[in-house]
Amino acid sequence: MDIEIIAKALKELGHPTRLAIFKRLVKSGKQGVAVGVVQEELNVPGSTLSHHISGLASAGLIKQRREGRVLYCVVEYEKLLCVISFLQDECCIDEGSGL
Repeated sequence: MDIEIIAKALKELGHPTRLAIFKRLVKSGKQGVAVGVVQEELNVPGSTLSHHISGLASAGLIKQRREGRVLYCVVEYEKLLCVISFLQDECCIDEGSGL
């Protein structure tokens, strides 16, 4: 995956509030969780939560779906796994070379 895409994802996750939101979304699994539940559990004002969710969505880390009047956020697990894989790809590759 392109390093610019990974950098954007890591930048978004680098903010404490966004990281807390993302961690909560990961906990909810593939069905996602209602934005109102996240707001209540994390005690984040609505406008602030909306701003942070927008950042996570723009990085491709989450998607949103609407069911009636309820907005759900769902983690894009494939993207999350790509970010993790990027960080692990060359783990310990230099160990045998004496570097």
